[in-house]
Amino acid sequence: MGKKSNKNSKKAKRLFFTLIALIVFTASAGQIDLAQVDWDDPASIVAIFSTNEKNQLENYDKLSSLPAYSDDSVVSLNENQPFFSEEDLSLTKKNWQSFSNLDQFNRVGAANAMLHKDMMPQKKREDISQVYPTGWKQKKIKEDVWLYNRSHLIGHQFTGEDVNWKNLFTGTQQMNQGPMKEYEEKIAAYLKETGHHVRYRVTPYFKDNELVARGVELEAQSIEDDRIQLNIFIYNVQNGYQINYLDGSSKKSS
Repeated sequence: MGKKSNKNSKKAKRLFFTLIALIVFTASAGQIDLAQVDWDDPASIVAIFSTNEKNQLENYDKLSSLPAYSDDSVVSLNENQPFFSEEDLSLTKKNWQSFSNLDQFNRVGAANAMLHKDMMPQKKREDISQVYPTGWKQKKIKEDVWLYNRSHLIGHQFTGEDVNWKNLFTGTQQMNQGPMKEYEEKIAAYLKETGHHVRYRVTPYFKDNELVARGVELEAQSIEDDRIQLNIFIYNVQNGYQINYLDGSSKKSS
């Protein structure tokens, strides 16, 4: 009698956990791999769901799927794999850079390059204060700190490109001096150390007819090895401030 009762109890638990897993599978739009579930261990269901949820929060397949900014200034796209084609990664043209023409709203577009340390400038950065990218409505947020920077798509340290309206956009202090600078410095250090090439692309993401980019997609792939492999989105935000991306005006968050 006791053995039969235990068997029935196990069957009931298994059925219960199966129902939970199926509910989770449905709620996650089929993103849970049920083959990974240990049907006798409910903790495995929770662990897989938690991992899957984390991946969904941190990784997105394309720009249009990005959520509004919450806490993370940087998220990955396409599992951090750049969208370069085989032709994009070719060294046939050796070292080069190119910029998109300004659009009908005078906004910048994608900037591309095959970076190499030979392109790095030997002269000081030029004055870019006479360039006014779209949405440039500057504001001081504290002593000697301004809300906006004239942000480079392809940074000065890579190619020495400065007074170029096709290469400068309105970027927040937080974005430009934070994660964007951090990733640029990592790539620059790699270029100097190895003498290798890095295929590089920075794409500003403007929503509809807004004049300030919501952020930029930064893609990078080292050619001679895989030490550099990036596909990230950096949000163009400033904590403590609400930005009107339509025209660049801003106000302190309540």
